[in-house]
Amino acid sequence: MHAFLLHCLRRVLLPALFGVLFNTATLAASRPPNVILIISDDQGWRDLHCLGREEIITPNLDRLAREGVRATSFYVTWPACTPSRGSVLTGRYPQRNGLYDMVRNDMVNFGHRYSAEEYAVSPEMTLGLDPREVTLGDALKRAGYATGCVGTWDMGQARRYLPLQRGFDFFYGHGNNGIDYYTHERYGVPSLFRGNQRTEEDKGTYVTDVFRREALRFVREQKAKPFFLYLPFNAPHSASSFAPDSEAKAGERKEGVGVQVPEKYLKLYPNRDPKNGVTRYLAAVTCMDEAIGELLDTLRDLGLERDTLVMFMSDNGGSGNGGNAPLKGAKSSMWEGGLRVPFLARWPGRLPANAVTDEFLTSLELFPTLLAATGAKPPTGVKLDGFDMTPVLQGKAKSSRTEMFWERRNDRAARVGNWKWVESARGGGLFDLATDLGEKNDLSHQKPEVALQMKAKFTAWKREMDASEPRGPFRDY
Repeated sequence: MHAFLLHCLRRVLLPALFGVLFNTATLAASRPPNVILIISDDQGWRDLHCLGREEIITPNLDRLAREGVRATSFYVTWPACTPSRGSVLTGRYPQRNGLYDMVRNDMVNFGHRYSAEEYAVSPEMTLGLDPREVTLGDALKRAGYATGCVGTWDMGQARRYLPLQRGFDFFYGHGNNGIDYYTHERYGVPSLFRGNQRTEEDKGTYVTDVFRREALRFVREQKAKPFFLYLPFNAPHSASSFAPDSEAKAGERKEGVGVQVPEKYLKLYPNRDPKNGVTRYLAAVTCMDEAIGELLDTLRDLGLERDTLVMFMSDNGGSGNGGNAPLKGAKSSMWEGGLRVPFLARWPGRLPANAVTDEFLTSLELFPTLLAATGAKPPTGVKLDGFDMTPVLQGKAKSSRTEMFWERRNDRAARVGNWKWVESARGGGLFDLATDLGEKNDLSHQKPEVALQMKAKFTAWKREMDASEPRGPFRDY
């Protein structure tokens, strides 16, 4: 009798159980991956422990590199904040999407405090990414994703420019780049937004901890459906606030307070001067690393680790605090130290673990790569300047990127193959990156024909940019 009942149960329950498991596996396989894109601010090319800066404490980003792919020849499209971020969000050169310079009120450099009336009509309030541009938020939201932005926006602060109008369901961050880590003000102006409204609800809380909390909340609340979290930290950028003991004379720049960081992270560097700017920079990176680690742990605890593509990069080369050596230059320059940045990507089962690629890649590749990974449709009638780099990260293909061009006012640069050409107020020349990563040996006199070819390539690129459909806010049309 017992054998008969057991036989019946097996016939009824086992097929049902296998059906549930099959359906669950099929659902997991068919569900598009979650995407988390993390961007640090002003972090140098080698400023992770795993990249060779041994003094810096970054166990969680090191873990991300160990469990994923690290790219060593990865470039941004501009050597400073706004245009670089605009390219990440649009997949287009700054000269094509129209946001090819900083959105800044430069009078703060000389100690000027803007009144509310002045600020309302200032560049930081009236300029932003052209509303006709399609963002990653737009593309993934149309594909059914829950979309969230936590951290630095820097694409304009007028309502028409803010994330909720640019494809994001959720936004908690600062509209312009650079704020005080505790007051959340930018040179005296409250700059943190929840949605479309400025808020001072978290005033006094270290802002990396605020972004950590909001990122974790978004992931937990959206765990049941595919989500895209854009997480651009302001760390380790210097605080955009006036030093209380500095007085600016007419025509002189006013001193800032530098990088701010809680005491407990400074104590992790007992052999360094806690008042030193580099020490505070290192500690701010460590705090951000801890926040990223909690996010990675949350993905694991929710069972989402294998279903989530996580990417990490810096928005530009390191500032004066960044450890760019052996690269020449830093943020704002056309040297490698201003343009080449760290990049990590982890997608268990789809990307190899503990892999390194030196293939030529750029932030222009992010948009097409995420479209391909998520199955989102490319925006109609939009020229994207990159390609799907997944096969490159998998080690299955060479990069199809052979050229890259940069322009910042009167500074210009190009990379074609391993040749790098620079023409700027800070110097220039022709360099072979295959043998001279530090751009020390100008070969323009030995290789004049190559220098001419590089200039011609740049001119052709510039002609293409000028002929593209015009976008604001800077272009004259």
